[in-house]
Amino acid sequence: MAKVTAAQVKELRNKTGVGIMDAKKALVEVDGDIAKAIDFLREKGIAKAAKKSDRVAAEGLADVETVGNTTAVVEVNAETDFVAQNAKFKDLVKLIATAIAKNKPADVAAALALNTDGRTINDKIIEATQVIGEKITLRRFALVETKANQAVGAYLHMGGKIATVVVLDGADEATAKDVAMHVAAINPKYLDRDQVPAAELEHEKEVLKQEALNEGKPEKIVEKMVAGRLNKYLSEISLADQEFVKDPDQTVAKFVASKNGKLVSFIRFEVGEGIEKKTDNFAEEVMSQIKD
Repeated sequence: MAKVTAAQVKELRNKTGVGIMDAKKALVEVDGDIAKAIDFLREKGIAKAAKKSDRVAAEGLADVETVGNTTAVVEVNAETDFVAQNAKFKDLVKLIATAIAKNKPADVAAALALNTDGRTINDKIIEATQVIGEKITLRRFALVETKANQAVGAYLHMGGKIATVVVLDGADEATAKDVAMHVAAINPKYLDRDQVPAAELEHEKEVLKQEALNEGKPEKIVEKMVAGRLNKYLSEISLADQEFVKDPDQTVAKFVASKNGKLVSFIRFEVGEGIEKKTDNFAEEVMSQIKD
């Protein structure tokens, strides 16, 4: 039997919201495999769905800038929210996003090497770090190039804590911005259900089937239940199928179609997602509660 660590318990609790003992029991049951433990908890009805644990707090700003037909979405991190609101930091983020949209670098390393006003982006980040007194990092960026018949909409939530960009065929910029606001609020995983990988669908079907069987439902109606629950799952993760936040009576796809448009793509950056902050003495705290 694999040894269950405090870090594993913490990760599982973050992803499912279950109690310490339930998390430990699930991990013991599946020899410490986090993914299998999530399925175990869901099948037992203890955790109905995995929470998005990758949205861990970290500071900084995201920004969207457009140059010509190229739009750049960037995330620049700092150590504290206080610094993220610093005017110099905000100007730096805007400068970086604009330079990336203008020059279209291949990756972060190439972006850092871009020359602006005789100095590289990396030089400007080092200078800002020295002046502000915190480590500053260009974490990531994405580029979107639009065609003549396409509309691009951008939205910044809370001044740059979330940045979204949506591209539509047809329609107009106002419609694209409305959808970008929806993306910021609802956080879809895929553009439409056709983009959901077959392996993910099969996995979800199996989890839903076991969940229904464990609820004591007759096998003859389990398949219908699974089909219904799977459809609901797809409508939650697919942008096209989600209820539009401004008008829940229609889906996002239908809203866009009513404006003579069609969904093409979306990008959503949330500052700090996937960055784990250090938690002092958490392991000791957990272990004190789960010791046999």
